[in-house]
Amino acid sequence: MNTLFDQIVAAHQAIRPQVRVTPLDYSPQLSLALGCKLFLKCEHLQHTGSFKFRGATNKLLQLSAAERENGVISASTGNHGQAIAYAGQLAGVPITVYAPTTAATVKLDAIRAFGGKVELVEGGALNSELEASREATARSIPFVSPYNDIDIVAGQGTCGMELVEQAPELDAVFVACGGGGLISGIGTVLKTLSPHTQVIGCWPENATSLYSNLEAGHIFEVEEQDTLSDGTAGGVELGAITFPICQRVIDRKVLVSEQEIKAAMGLIARTDRWMIEGAAGVALAAAIQLAPEFQGKKVAVVLCGKNIVLEKFVKAVG
Repeated sequence: MNTLFDQIVAAHQAIRPQVRVTPLDYSPQLSLALGCKLFLKCEHLQHTGSFKFRGATNKLLQLSAAERENGVISASTGNHGQAIAYAGQLAGVPITVYAPTTAATVKLDAIRAFGGKVELVEGGALNSELEASREATARSIPFVSPYNDIDIVAGQGTCGMELVEQAPELDAVFVACGGGGLISGIGTVLKTLSPHTQVIGCWPENATSLYSNLEAGHIFEVEEQDTLSDGTAGGVELGAITFPICQRVIDRKVLVSEQEIKAAMGLIARTDRWMIEGAAGVALAAAIQLAPEFQGKKVAVVLCGKNIVLEKFVKAVG
């Protein structure tokens, strides 16, 4: 049976050319300000504006001919919804995305613009996920989780393959964590090909579900507060495949405040002219927090996405 690393290596070839190899840019101004050699993995330049397009593309490649014809169902109001919709459009696979009626219109319009059909469900995000899963079961078609799917994780891991190819001597990589799909993939690659590289998981203090679960050693419901990093908010499913992987591959866990996230978003806008979403700000904020420990070292920050409403960004950095 293929290991997760084997699946990532296969995905690294299979998802091209649909999925871009994103730049790993050296940031002179951030490096000078922080005292370390800081590189930015520009996943915000990926199609649909986030790393999620990697996993979505890889997942659809694994479908049988019948599954491709019948389509898949997912649930999301954000980056995953856009990614699976666009991947489906390119692959000719019908995509239905379930979302709560409270979801922002601009996000639902983005999913539709990428070719997805949106089904609205009363209640919050959990209700829409449960309804999507029930409908997929009833119709005998695949339900695609944003993170709790080995094909999704393998696709996200291709970001780690690129990191190793672009900068083989990294001392640390900072990755924002929600359900753990991205860091599971990246961490698996680094533990195999670059074991000296620290894998640092990053969370907002206001939304610590996976962080608290990892600290406790088991999955349980964690009460969360609003955070600018909405891309990492939300609980972890019982039995999530990412949980044991994260236990193995994450070397260090860091929490950052909402003020630190805002400051990081404002700083990178000034130094590198990038408008990034809150989750990407979390990873950069963590790197800023730990910079004194990495003086003269070579570190990378994964800028996981840019999908933030302009007004929200301006308010955050203003």
